[in-house]
Amino acid sequence: MFLIGDIGNTETKICLLNENLQIKKRLIFSTNLKKIRIIKKNLKLFISKKIDLEFCLFSSVVPNFYRILKDYLYKYKKIKSFELKDIAFNKKISLKVNKSKIGSDRIANALGAMNNKDNFIIIDFGTATTFDVLIKKTYHGGIIAPGIKLSLETLYKKASLIPKLNLKQINKVIGVNTHEAVRSGFFWGYTGLINNMVKMIENETKKKFKIIITGGYSKLYKKNLGKKVIYDKDITIKGLKKLIKLKN
Repeated sequence: MFLIGDIGNTETKICLLNENLQIKKRLIFSTNLKKIRIIKKNLKLFISKKIDLEFCLFSSVVPNFYRILKDYLYKYKKIKSFELKDIAFNKKISLKVNKSKIGSDRIANALGAMNNKDNFIIIDFGTATTFDVLIKKTYHGGIIAPGIKLSLETLYKKASLIPKLNLKQINKVIGVNTHEAVRSGFFWGYTGLINNMVKMIENETKKKFKIIITGGYSKLYKKNLGKKVIYDKDITIKGLKKLIKLKN
């Protein structure tokens, strides 16, 4: 069996795959070094002694956290772990950027979307909101904008009269109270940001794209963007799966 994982700034997703690369089970936890004892305990329960792992593959944007998991997996299962950039992923995808200057999760997202014929913009609603541009089999770079959750938390921490609230889909733009105004700013504000970014990417590249959204608040925006979009919560995991055969 194989263990693959996406270590993000906020959240870590771990998946156990069978020999056919089907997800048998998954574990999601906070990327929080203060909780590492509990995480190790849960990971030990997730990967029992009976499970025979061939190898482990991660995409990680938190080097210290990855190193701790890597060391623990070797100690517990005597299995080596690899980070995406340790693998010869350039056999699968070409980059127009320096791989050391871009997050592994964004490369994994591009790999997960790639089908060799279509162009894609992958929008990931994570700690940051990222836009990644894939033209056929070549990754061209992208955009990083402030993340929705992080921006919302910063707003109510810094502004004493801004309340904590859950974002939801709304129809009106003009709010009649603070709650409605904040919801409108985040819902319609990010809708406008996303639509405009997609338009600008298409104008700059002179290409048309399929749009994939993933992570965080992505489902909230699915029906309100200017283009038809594909929602895929596992796009990063799909990208990692494509690299397993390269390592075997």
